[in-house]
Amino acid sequence: MSADVNGFHMPAEWSPHERMWMAWPKADYVLAEDPHAARQAWAGVANAIARFQPVTMLVPHGGGPAARKYLDGNVSLLEADYWDCWLRDSGPTFVVDEKGRLGAVDWTFNGWGGRTFPDAKADALIARHVAEAAGGSRLTSTLVNEGGGIHCDGEGTLLLTESVQLNPNRNPNWTRDEVESELHRLLGTTQAIWLPRGLEADLGPFGTDGHIDTLACFVKPGVVAAHDQPDPQHPDHAASQEFIAILEASADAKGRPLEVIRLTAPKERYDGDGAPLSCTYVNFVFANNAVILCSFDDPRDAETAEIFARLWPERDIVQVPATRIFEGGGGIHCITQQQPAL
Repeated sequence: MSADVNGFHMPAEWSPHERMWMAWPKADYVLAEDPHAARQAWAGVANAIARFQPVTMLVPHGGGPAARKYLDGNVSLLEADYWDCWLRDSGPTFVVDEKGRLGAVDWTFNGWGGRTFPDAKADALIARHVAEAAGGSRLTSTLVNEGGGIHCDGEGTLLLTESVQLNPNRNPNWTRDEVESELHRLLGTTQAIWLPRGLEADLGPFGTDGHIDTLACFVKPGVVAAHDQPDPQHPDHAASQEFIAILEASADAKGRPLEVIRLTAPKERYDGDGAPLSCTYVNFVFANNAVILCSFDDPRDAETAEIFARLWPERDIVQVPATRIFEGGGGIHCITQQQPAL
């Protein structure tokens, strides 16, 4: 039963959290030839966040003991029926209202434009399961959308990409205005800032068609961090400069011109087949009193940590190895979903 959406809004991700939700990796393409390394990578993120707030990890039925070997004791486990581990996308988007109620937006999930269906058919139902476990009112939508495809500032502004929500593999019968209206209805936003597409490596058969959470995100009111590829020979160079120019020419819902902070890309990384990875520092996650950043064993790791230390001097800046996560298809933000505190 879907609840009334009146009065709900998505808080900024730096707002206080009740807990973080994640899902233990189990899909063959994520585990690949080195399942141990994948499990270490997911556990590294969960254990880092659990230093600052509760974390609940979904695990396959009967898979708790195996996952517990990697996870700290303060990470709680919840058995669930699922296939893929990118809970930012298949899980619910949590919202709150002024009455102190928790809502959980259950988007229509079709496996990133059908890429992972029918294997991931159970993932179309996982948001319902997480919403129930979290005690949130389920807010349903017929819009095909993933949590990694949206970023909100908690004050009415929404970031997204045309290559995701307007893609015929997701919403072929929706106009741009209709997509905006539905997102505003469920997220409590009033203004959308569109970027045209995603990173080159994210546009292929194993990508997401260009999720915003690899390109740009709000880091403070009126302040956006953006992926910056400085190499003129790189296929993302021109695109990243175009995106930054769009953001610098934009204002948020309160009329503030956006301040854009460039996060310089790490050196190019490749998967086992020689395909480039969409490694980006934009794909980080806030925790209570901390910022959990991707690290790539790259000199720019330290530069990025310094930027966030200046932005959030009162928070711990924690870097977690993320290359193995990107080999699976995403980053730290992609595998986490924050539940706001009420």
